Amino acid sequence: QVQLVESGGGFVQAGDSLRLSCAASGRIFSNDRVAWFRQVPGGEREFVGGTRWSGGNTNYADSLKGRFTISRDNAKNTVFLQMNNVKPEDTAVYYCAAGFDNGVYSYKSTNMYTYWGQGTQVTVSS
Repeated sequence: QVQLVESGGGFVQAGDSLRLSCAASGRIFSNDRVAWFRQVPGGEREFVGGTRWSGGNTNYADSLKGRFTISRDNAKNTVFLQMNNVKPEDTAVYYCAAGFDNGVYSYKSTNMYTYWGQGTQVTVSS
């Protein structure tokens, strides 16, 4: 079992920066994937970006490249999502997710991830 707790959401102005944190506990394996998704009311959960706990490539949604950055603090089992120059369309609930990569699903698919945090709301005003 893995527990994920997000924090850092809030209400910000367009153009601001915000950093979300995802603290993990439980049985974490270095090759497991960890990712950020976001969801608006009535919408599907959308892949934001992801990586492995062990490092390696970090992938982002094409529309977010250059503004969002994922980093890790493995000593604290924490993953961060740095959001720069935020826009009103970034308003969503942001979720942290983790799962074992068995090669069946794309890392962009929610099906890849077994464990989810409770989500943290990000609201960007214009």
